[in-house]
Amino acid sequence: MTPILIFLLSLSGVMIALLVLGIFWAIKSGQFEDMEGPAQRILMDDDDPLIPGANRLMGKEE
Repeated sequence: MTPILIFLLSLSGVMIALLVLGIFWAIKSGQFEDMEGPAQRILMDDDDPLIPGANRLMGKEE
């Protein structure tokens, strides 16, 4: 084997190890706990009183 091949294989091994560690960290820290909540929160944002004119759109007087 040539030295460059050994270097590239070891570099790819390190990258794979970092990828696996990153995935396990994300799972352990709760990054994938609520996958649908933020998407639904975007859709249900119409009744926020901080949005200017939101009360008029919902039929309420200010």
